[in-house]
Amino acid sequence: MCRSTKPFRFLSVKRTAGRQLRAGFTLLEVLVVLAIIGLLAGLAINNVGGIFTGAQVTAAKLFVNESMKTPLVTYRLHMGGYPSTSEGLQALVTAPASGASKWHGPYATKLDNDPWGEPYQYAFPGTRNKDSYDVWSKGPDKQNGTADDIGNWGDAAPATK
Repeated sequence: MCRSTKPFRFLSVKRTAGRQLRAGFTLLEVLVVLAIIGLLAGLAINNVGGIFTGAQVTAAKLFVNESMKTPLVTYRLHMGGYPSTSEGLQALVTAPASGASKWHGPYATKLDNDPWGEPYQYAFPGTRNKDSYDVWSKGPDKQNGTADDIGNWGDAAPATK
């Protein structure tokens, strides 16, 4: 058996310029990484709120522009006209007192509130759609007649009442 006088090289620790090689991270490096992760998490959380608000607006636009179109047109074909403002969208679910014999509904199964928990608004004849109906949500501020109202009239300027 041949024995070498040199120590085992694979067990020795290499030294460079008088210092040992580090096998880990310093506390400062760990804190910097945690701070960066915290900043990224904060940015992500702030952007999620904007995504949710955008989804609420999109849902309200879909309801007023698409979901109510077919029930209201079908109601008009059966009844000879759209529901009056006083009858409202409820005339699509339950037969109105006037014209109950012509009513073949329900034209809508139920009327949900808008994404902000408020009932959708309805007017016939519409103030923005003069020859048709207006369906709208009061929007995030829950106030009627403000700039954030979401209706089936597109981007037209608000009508004065």
